[in-house]
Amino acid sequence: MDMILGIDEVGRGPWAGPLVVGAVVLGDAKIEGLTDSKKLTKKKRDLLDVQIRQQAAGFGLGWVPADEIDAIGLSAALRVATIRAVEQIKVPYHEIIIDGTINFLSETSKGKYVTTLPKADLLIQSVSAASIIAKVARDNYMAQQDDVYPGYGFSGHVGYGTAAHRSAIEMIGVTPLHRLSFAPLKKYKDVTKITTKQVGDGAEEVAAQYLASSGHTILARNWKTKFCEIDIVSRLDNVLYFTEVKYRRTQIQGGGLAAITIKKQQQMKFAAEFYVQSNELQNASMRLAVISLSGVDPKVDTYLELE
Repeated sequence: MDMILGIDEVGRGPWAGPLVVGAVVLGDAKIEGLTDSKKLTKKKRDLLDVQIRQQAAGFGLGWVPADEIDAIGLSAALRVATIRAVEQIKVPYHEIIIDGTINFLSETSKGKYVTTLPKADLLIQSVSAASIIAKVARDNYMAQQDDVYPGYGFSGHVGYGTAAHRSAIEMIGVTPLHRLSFAPLKKYKDVTKITTKQVGDGAEEVAAQYLASSGHTILARNWKTKFCEIDIVSRLDNVLYFTEVKYRRTQIQGGGLAAITIKKQQQMKFAAEFYVQSNELQNASMRLAVISLSGVDPKVDTYLELE
């Protein structure tokens, strides 16, 4: 039975995204193919990640986001992430092995039980497992950020300083994911980080002004219930319009209309019908619409009424 607590980190060097430390006790789990996560294909990592989570005696993930890394420094962040990961382990273990040469638990009561070992992710199965779950978790998180901050290609480079990433920063700016304490990004330290809400609010205001200039009376903005939401509700010639606002900061991110899938249209239709029922508007004529905007100072590219 493997009761070693293996520890490895992912995300030490990227310009953006969190630092993640994995911690795994395999116990009696027999998992074939464990090795350094970087030597595995994505498909293999994903399969092993599921097996580790299902079969390991215990596992934990310690996360430190970019703003915390900026505040405390990378060395402290590595210690904090390791402690956070280990605190999630609730099963007994007789030894701790950390990949590398630094004992990130040296200042804790567990520090005396630690062995540091370079290339441990290749040599010790529990450390290999820790490297795999940490990488899969971080990669999946960064892929999700493509929807939050489109145009950076986070799913491809996962925050590392590639030429494409550098080009995107120069064109679009930095985000809350970026580590402004890292040398290549220090020049952006005094630049306000963009937030999705700020960008969305500005684009939505432009969209509302566009509708108003076209004769619409704005009835509601950001109408929300626990079931659905609508960006803008307006009236024109006794017809209710339910408008979805789609914003892209640059044209390289693609048109916002591409996001209006069949499923999205069904969601919009449900929201419109729910609004009419909630406001007891009998026999209302309804239309769904989309406004697509782009630019650092958002401008309307397309207004489209949906069938």
